[in-house]
Amino acid sequence: MKIEILGAGCPKCKQLASNVQDAIKELNIQAEIGKVTDIDKITEYGVMMTPALAVDGTIVSSGKVLNKDEIRKILAK
Repeated sequence: MKIEILGAGCPKCKQLASNVQDAIKELNIQAEIGKVTDIDKITEYGVMMTPALAVDGTIVSSGKVLNKDEIRKILAK
């Protein structure tokens, strides 16, 4: 599983990244976590508001910081 945090590195992006790491630990799954900070790449995904979360190349959230439980539900699917 590949998880990407899209954003410029603002505090909200950092919080989302932290929540993703916590959710992965709780689910005990293997995942590659990457950060996309290049604005051109972010817009290629069609994201207009950050932070955004992509799982295996698909945007699953944009414009808000998901909490750990919300992320767990997305990753458990």
